[in-house]
Amino acid sequence: MAEFNSTPNANRLHIGIFGRTNSGKSSLINLLTGQKTSIVSEVAGTTTDPVYKAMEISPLGACVIIDTPGIEDNSSLGAQRLEKTKLAMEKTDVAILVFAANFHGGGGEEYKLLENFQKKKVPVLCLVNSFGKILGEDKLKDTISERLHGDSNALLVADCSEAGGADNRSNIIGALSKLMPEDYDEEFITGSLVREDDLVLLVMPQDIQAPKRRLILPQVQTIRELLDRKCTVVSTTTDKLEVTLSRLNEAPQLIITDSQAFKYVYEHKPKNSRLTSFSVLFAAYKGDLKYYVEGARFIDSLNEKSRVLIAECCTHAPLTEDIGRVKIPRLFHRRFGEGLQVDVVSGTDFPDELTKYDLVIQCGGCMFNRRYILSRIDKARMVSVPMTNYGVAIAHLTGILDKIVM
Repeated sequence: MAEFNSTPNANRLHIGIFGRTNSGKSSLINLLTGQKTSIVSEVAGTTTDPVYKAMEISPLGACVIIDTPGIEDNSSLGAQRLEKTKLAMEKTDVAILVFAANFHGGGGEEYKLLENFQKKKVPVLCLVNSFGKILGEDKLKDTISERLHGDSNALLVADCSEAGGADNRSNIIGALSKLMPEDYDEEFITGSLVREDDLVLLVMPQDIQAPKRRLILPQVQTIRELLDRKCTVVSTTTDKLEVTLSRLNEAPQLIITDSQAFKYVYEHKPKNSRLTSFSVLFAAYKGDLKYYVEGARFIDSLNEKSRVLIAECCTHAPLTEDIGRVKIPRLFHRRFGEGLQVDVVSGTDFPDELTKYDLVIQCGGCMFNRRYILSRIDKARMVSVPMTNYGVAIAHLTGILDKIVM
C-alpha cells in the first residue's frame, strides 16, 4: 500500500467521466471506487467542479478518476465549470461518456464530446446507464455504434448505480482495460540511454531553489528507474563534480545534470561520458522531444521586440535565481536585449491565445500527465507557434544542443 500511495498523480492513468447532469456519473465513480467518493443527489449540478480521486483499480493499476460537472450546465457558473471540464478533458487518458437512463434522443452534447475525443485519439467507453430497459435503448445503441464508426472505442450498457453490483463493475473495468494503450506506462524516463550495469552520474545542484532536505520529483523518479534498470548510480552537486569524478575508477557512461548546470558539466565531464539533463529526459518522457528541438531552432530568429511565454506546471513560490522566472529570462535578455518580453504562467494557467507569442518554453512537466502536456503542444502546433522546453532551450542557448544525448 505504501508503494501505491507514493505513485505521483502525473504517473497515473487518468480516467475522465463525462455526461449530462444527473446522468449517473457520480454513482458510477462510487461503483468503481467502492467508496462514497462523489455525492449522489437528485438535485442537478451537485458536482460543481471536477473531482480528482487517486486510487488503484485492478487490473488497470494506479489511476486518477475524474468526476466532471454536467456538460449542459446552464447555471450562472456554468461557463466557468465548462472551462474546468475542458481542462479535465485535456488530462484524460481514457474517457467514459455516460448516456443517462432517461435519455430520449438528441445527444448533441454527448456526441460533440465523443467527436472531440475521437479527434484527439483519446479512447472512449460509451456507457449507457441502464437501471432496467430504456425506452428506445436499441435505437440509442445503434446510433452510438454509428458514431463510433468501427474505431477502437467501445459501447457498454450497465447499471452505474452502487446497487449495480460486482458484475457491472467487472464489465466496466474490463471494457476500460481493453481501451488502454498497449504501451501505456511502459516508456522509460531514460529511454535507450542506459543498460544494465552502466555507471550513471547525477549532478544535482542543491542551491536555494532546491527544496530543503528532499529531492525534486524528476530526480527521485530518475534515480528509482535507474535502480530498477540495475545501473550503478552516483550523485553529486555541481561544485563537487571534479572531486567525484576523480574518485571513480571509470568514467560514467552517462551523466544527467540539472539544465542550469549544462555548460559547466559539459566543460568538465570526461570525453567519453555522454551528457543529458533531467529536463531533456522529461521532454521525451512527457512531451515531444523532436518538436521541442525544432522549436529551439527558432530562438535564433528572436529579437528585442519578441515575446516569449514560459509555462511552468508546478505552482511553487518563486525563489531567488528561479530557473523559469530569473535564469532563462536572463539568458534571453543577455542575447536579445532587455526589450524582449517574457511572460510566465504556472499550474494550469496556460493561455488559449498563443499567437501573440514568438516562442513558448515548457518546463519538464513532471507534475502533469503526458496527455495534458501533449494537449499544450497541440495548441501551439495548431497556431504555428514554436515550442520548446527548459532543458532543450538552455542547451541551445549555451551552444551544446548538438553535443548532448536525447
